[in-house]
Amino acid sequence: MHIAFLTPEYPHAKVAKTGGIGTSIKNLAEGLMQQQHRVSIFVFGQKKDDIFVDSGITVHLIKTRKFKYLGWYFQRKLIQRYLNKYIVETSINAVEAPDWTGITAFMSLKCPIVIRCHGTDAYFCKLEQRTQKKKNYVLERRALHNANHVISVSQFNAQETTSIFKLKKEIRIIHNGIDTNHFKPQNTIDKGTILYFGTLIRKKGVLELPHILNTVTSQFPEMTFRVAGNDTLDNQTQKSTKSLMLEQMSDTLKGNTTWLGALPYSAIKAEIAKAHCIVLPSFAEAFPMTWLESMAMEKAMVTSNIGWANELMLDENTGYTVHPKDHELFAGRILKLLNDDDLRERLGKSARQRVKKLFSSQVITKQNIDFYSRIIKT
Repeated sequence: MHIAFLTPEYPHAKVAKTGGIGTSIKNLAEGLMQQQHRVSIFVFGQKKDDIFVDSGITVHLIKTRKFKYLGWYFQRKLIQRYLNKYIVETSINAVEAPDWTGITAFMSLKCPIVIRCHGTDAYFCKLEQRTQKKKNYVLERRALHNANHVISVSQFNAQETTSIFKLKKEIRIIHNGIDTNHFKPQNTIDKGTILYFGTLIRKKGVLELPHILNTVTSQFPEMTFRVAGNDTLDNQTQKSTKSLMLEQMSDTLKGNTTWLGALPYSAIKAEIAKAHCIVLPSFAEAFPMTWLESMAMEKAMVTSNIGWANELMLDENTGYTVHPKDHELFAGRILKLLNDDDLRERLGKSARQRVKKLFSSQVITKQNIDFYSRIIKT
C-alpha cells in the first residue's frame, strides 16, 4: 500500500522546522518502508517548493503562497489540488494529517483522509486554561468531523478530543513508537547532570523548573543543569521564557546552568546519553516523543503526572511522576535519583523494558499496518 503524510514538520535539513510530530511520522514512515510499503511525505508551510528522496521516502515541500484575502482557505485548496495530483499519479491509498489547526478542513481528496490526533489547539487550550481563537476551533472541528477515520496517540487525548468537539465517531488508539535499536543506552553518564530538552514554553512546565532546581542545588551543589531547546515569547507576559526562568533562579543555579539552544537531532541524542537524570514537567502533551526517547535510552526521569502520563510512565517503576506545581516533591524525587545509583539504574532499565514491550517501532508499525489495511479494504 501507499500511505501519504501531510505535515507542517519533518526532521530533515531542507525542512523549515521539526518537532515531536515530525519525529513520530519519520519513525512510522521508516517502519512502513521496512515492511515493503510505499510512503510519501507532503510538508506544507515551506519557503519553497521542492521534491527530494530521504532514505527511500519521497518528500514534497509545499510553499506557502500569499493571497489577498482568505489565505487560510485558499492555501488549503492549493494543497488539496497538489495532493490530488499525486494521489492519482502515484496511487496513494490514504492521506494522514495531524489535527493541529485543522489543515484538512475544506479539503476534498481522492482517497480516505485519516486524522491522527497529536493534540489540537483546542486540546492544549483546555489543558492550559487559555482561550482559543474561534477560527481555529471551527477549522479543527470541521477537519475532524469530515475525516474518514481518526486515530489518537493516547487514550487521554482521545477522550478530551471527543468531549471538546462532540465527536460521535470511533477514535482508534495507536501510541507513538520509537526505534529502540537507534535509541539505546550508551553508558556515558555525567554524574550530577540534569537535562531538560524541548521548547522553552510555559505549557512544558519550564517555569516550574527554577523553583524545583533551586531546592535541588541547595542540597546537591555539584549538580549541573543543561537546557536544550528554542526560547519562545511567553504568551502571558510577552517576555522571553528563558528570561523568566533566569529571574527565578538562584545565583548558584544560574552558575550551574548551560543554555544549549536548539540542537540538531543527533546532538540531542548525545545530551540524553550524558544525562544523569531527565526532567520533563509538562502541563500539556498528547504522547511525547521526548519521553519515549529518554525511556528507550534507560534514563531515569521525573515527569509530570497529568492525563497522558499514566499511559506512558509508571510512577516508582519507570521513573517518578509528580505534578509540576508540587515543587518540593519534584525536587525530592530528583535528589533520590542523584543520590542512589542503584535506584536510577533500576528505574532506567524498567523504563526501556516498558518501551520495548509496548511502544517499539516494531509493535507500533504493526498496529498501523493493521489499521491501514483494514480501512483501505473497506
